[in-house]
Amino acid sequence: MSIMANFMGWIDERFPATETWERHLSKYYAPKNFNFWYFFGSLALLVLVNQLVTGIWLAMSYKPDAMLAFASVEYIMRDVEWGWLLRYMHSTGASAFFIVIYLHMFRGLMYGSYRKPRELLWIIGVIIYLAMMATAFFGYLLPWGQMSFWGAQVIVNLFAAVPFVGEDLSIWVRGDFVISDVTLNRFFAFHFVVPFVLVALVFVHLVALHHVGSNNPDGVEIKKKKDANGIPLDGIPFHPYYTVKDIVGVIGFLILFSAVLFFAPEMGGLFIEHPNFEPANPMKTPEHIAPVWYFTPFYAMLRAVPPMFGSQFPGVVVMFGAIAIMFLLPWLDRSPVKSIRYKGMLSKINLAMFAVSFVVLAWLGMQASTPAKTLLAQIFTLLYFVYFFALLIIPKFEQTKPVPERVTE
Repeated sequence: MSIMANFMGWIDERFPATETWERHLSKYYAPKNFNFWYFFGSLALLVLVNQLVTGIWLAMSYKPDAMLAFASVEYIMRDVEWGWLLRYMHSTGASAFFIVIYLHMFRGLMYGSYRKPRELLWIIGVIIYLAMMATAFFGYLLPWGQMSFWGAQVIVNLFAAVPFVGEDLSIWVRGDFVISDVTLNRFFAFHFVVPFVLVALVFVHLVALHHVGSNNPDGVEIKKKKDANGIPLDGIPFHPYYTVKDIVGVIGFLILFSAVLFFAPEMGGLFIEHPNFEPANPMKTPEHIAPVWYFTPFYAMLRAVPPMFGSQFPGVVVMFGAIAIMFLLPWLDRSPVKSIRYKGMLSKINLAMFAVSFVVLAWLGMQASTPAKTLLAQIFTLLYFVYFFALLIIPKFEQTKPVPERVTE
């Protein structure tokens, strides 16, 4: 034991190993009333590690070449030892990542985790979400299947809708006049690099979280009530209490993840579209082009906005505005309480309406466009934005419940 203590002492003189362990785990006091919704932060970290490890392994056998890319994916699936497992872990992991992050963000909306003093924490989180979407977009083309090729074609062409500079911008993104080998190479490079930027952002996110402290279902700041030793009365050390609790969440997640991985990795075409099992053919357009499910809410918004003067630019503005407005959320919410527990019925209806609109838009984005579905997309796009502006108005009419001095069990 003394040898280990001496070794750790030697390390600590040169690197703050023990200090870091205590600051972020053993002596980081988290609220004692965390519930089911607090699994998703640690699960997001787990899935991120899965994506990095499987992605690096896949890159060892993948060929970023328009003539060889599709064949190299088939080679990974058929001839690389455990290659099929790595590929499905990565493709299933991408969808799992977005599912976990969407639930993590929804928890933030429910309990007001974006409110003071966590505004910057929320903003960093939205930047992480954007980095995730960029990484997924760059990876979307890499299998060089039919849906990858044509989906990327549609998305990249959106840049052409930007007034004045659109055409040059779309050529700059593609690196060519059409989706080609050059585009594939640059997307592969970005898909490999951006995840490491994502890791840096996650590190900053965690540092910011541990500086201001974790929120809780009551929205009560536990740092305001401390004992004589400066320890929050309603806090417990993250380790071992929440590390053990998170292991339960990890086991449950891995059971579901494995069930999808081994029995339905394509998830009926949701996680891997059926046309993506055909090599990219610039001369043959799929019957219905749609992005992967985690992009479809915003794709539905894009299609919901009618073109103006022959340009799709208004739809592009609405699509990007749906993400940009999230940055303003900490200042739009004027309620005197943070948590949905203590808000009135109007706030609860508003949040439920937002969740339903997002799910319906995701479904509509997967469907072929019809006049009826376009009308539905317009209605639910409007409801999506109504949520944010209703946060300004609802507190003027709503009676909130009294917030307890300390957290409830």
